Amino acid sequence: MVARIERVVTSGTFSLGGGTWEVDNNVWLVGDDSEVLVIDAAHDARAIVDAVAGRQVVALVCTHGHNDHINAAQAFYDATKAPVWLHPGDRMLWDTLFDAAPDEDLADGTTFEVAGTTLRAIHTPGHSPGSTCLYAADLGAVFTGDTLFHGGPGATGRSYSDRPTIEASIRERLLTLPASTVVHTGHGDDTTIAAEDTNL
Repeated sequence: MVARIERVVTSGTFSLGGGTWEVDNNVWLVGDDSEVLVIDAAHDARAIVDAVAGRQVVALVCTHGHNDHINAAQAFYDATKAPVWLHPGDRMLWDTLFDAAPDEDLADGTTFEVAGTTLRAIHTPGHSPGSTCLYAADLGAVFTGDTLFHGGPGATGRSYSDRPTIEASIRERLLTLPASTVVHTGHGDDTTIAAEDTNL
């Protein structure tokens, strides 16, 4: 069976630098009827576990360490025992929520195999130091967290973020992907590499 992409939308709050905002997050699942990889653990572990529906979870990969993308990670781990991956550049963000460390350090070039599909980690700092995207070439898809949205780069007006850095990451690491690649974002609608090439 060919791997498929599923989206779960969860709702909660994002807090950083003294501010708190209501947000809806995209949680992405890539897999088939027997195994799945989960991208981000936002707000509601039970909703994500329900979407997994008993399949083996090969990994929970966090695109970055902002609390709205990781705040359900521990509860999801408790329910599934799936290893949690996070780039060490965002460990300071993780440590504001959890005492225990993530299970594995995510690095540029790390690959994951699920349902006959390979996902490759692309380190894209800027939104946060450890922000990382996952590219699935044979699915024609990239999962960008908060690095690239429909309409351009993710926010950089907060702690640990930098506008020139995110623009360089997008230009050098993402816009080099095939133009038809579908961009599955951390919030909001999908877009494509071709569409965002004009929004930088």
